Amino acid sequence: MTEHSIWKPVFIFASLLAGLLASAIYGKAAAQPAANEIVIVALGDSLTAGYNLAPDEAFPAQLEKALRAKGHNVRLANAGVSGDTAGDGLARLDWAVPAEADAILVELGANDALRGIPVAQTRKSLEAILSRLKERGLPALLAGMEAPRNWGQAYADEFRAMYAELARQYDAVFYPFFLDGVALDRGLSLPDGLHPNGRGVARVVERILPKVEELIQRVAAKPAKPS
Repeated sequence: MTEHSIWKPVFIFASLLAGLLASAIYGKAAAQPAANEIVIVALGDSLTAGYNLAPDEAFPAQLEKALRAKGHNVRLANAGVSGDTAGDGLARLDWAVPAEADAILVELGANDALRGIPVAQTRKSLEAILSRLKERGLPALLAGMEAPRNWGQAYADEFRAMYAELARQYDAVFYPFFLDGVALDRGLSLPDGLHPNGRGVARVVERILPKVEELIQRVAAKPAKPS
């Protein structure tokens, strides 16, 4: 059996999987928006996807519910894929963020830090994402992440600073640490100690909510989409 014939089924499966993911994300984001409805795509990794949680416990679902409770006519599309690095998010950006999107919440980088990927490489991917979103005229919220200390303090400091610098450079709404108030709290985390449980996600939503409302204000300040 040739090398090509060995890998061909793998490539076909990967293509089918990508198509299914695209359909799932696009199906929620691209449905005809209701009058004045704001569509926000949450582009992220397992922290966005809702790893080991019920669908209604995932971050986008809880955030949408909280925003609607405050009177915002908004719909959240879950474009989180477990295991994604910033580079993976960049690779699927074009199909994960459909034309109907009004704003983007970017939550990427945790897997880069866990793997010790050079900060310069992560920065390049996040910068490309923010640059493309800016070209499309889409307001963005960038959620920062902390790096584990096993890579050294210098790595952790550089990783943390990267988010603030990119947010300033691309005029993104900035939330410094996505897991603020949740990380290392066993009562708010799954048994793995890395992912929030349903109550942990609720805490994330509570803390990030003012920044998401700032993002919504930026959408409201833009010219209306042509009908």
